[in-house]
Amino acid sequence: MAQAVVIIPSYNEKENIEKIIRKVFSLDDNFHILVVDDGSPDGTAQIVKNLTAEFPGRLFLEGRKGKLGLGTAYIHGFKWALGKNYDFIFEMDADFSHNPDDLPRLLNACKNGADVAVGSRYTGGGNVENWPLNRKMLSQFASLYVRMILWMPVMDPTAGFKCYKKEVLSKLNLDAIRFIGYAFQIEMKYRAYRAGFRVVEVPITFIDRKEGVSKMSMSIFKEAFWGVIRMRLGKN
Repeated sequence: MAQAVVIIPSYNEKENIEKIIRKVFSLDDNFHILVVDDGSPDGTAQIVKNLTAEFPGRLFLEGRKGKLGLGTAYIHGFKWALGKNYDFIFEMDADFSHNPDDLPRLLNACKNGADVAVGSRYTGGGNVENWPLNRKMLSQFASLYVRMILWMPVMDPTAGFKCYKKEVLSKLNLDAIRFIGYAFQIEMKYRAYRAGFRVVEVPITFIDRKEGVSKMSMSIFKEAFWGVIRMRLGKN
């Protein structure tokens, strides 16, 4: 059994899914991949299913019926990975906004003292490419807002590129996680931080997707805005 599994949630990612899988498997580290697909009507799941024959024992598919949200996809994946006893469990997008070449750097951070390694756009050396100025400003404002409300020393609290030691996910009550969008990413870091785990940021360059359609929406933004206040008040 490999030490590390990369969880990739997918919904209508046919343009990206095979390329991201092949890129991860080209790395020297023996990463496994779990794709959690929310019933993509574009055939994403079938592409993954076809590839499992080429990568037996390394590539896995969990299909769900309907678009149930990013957070629930990761929770599903976390429980699956814990059941398989992986030591290191990753979150990564399917659209190459997270560079698979950074996976070993996150893994090394967790092997060298971090409990949670965050691929960070806003720590020293981090960067964002291909975003318009208003999107950059909104993201940076959101990060500042979260830090001010939660007093959590993480420069990129909404980041979705992460590596967890299994001990973190084993200790957190995954059934108590309530948010599904960007607020999910904040909540996971906040719960890990409050539980006394060491959260370390690793600088990355985030590159906006080139193919496929962004899943960002106003409802996801609103969930994050109000969700942070609920977390601070202990109402979640």
